[in-house]
Amino acid sequence: MLDIIRIILSVIIPPLGVFLQVGIGLHFWLNILLTLCGYIPGLIHAIWIIARR
Repeated sequence: MLDIIRIILSVIIPPLGVFLQVGIGLHFWLNILLTLCGYIPGLIHAIWIIARR
C-alpha cells in the first residue's frame, strides 16, 4: 500500500518518492539531477527505485 502512495507522489514530484523510499543519499541526488534534465527520466528512475525494493 505504501508503494502505491510513493508512486503517486513520484508522478507529482519524482524526487519526493525517492526520498520517501531511500532518504537523502546517492539515488535521491541522482533523481534530482535526472528530473532537472527532464521530467520523464526522473520519473522513470523514481518508479524503478520504488519498484526495486
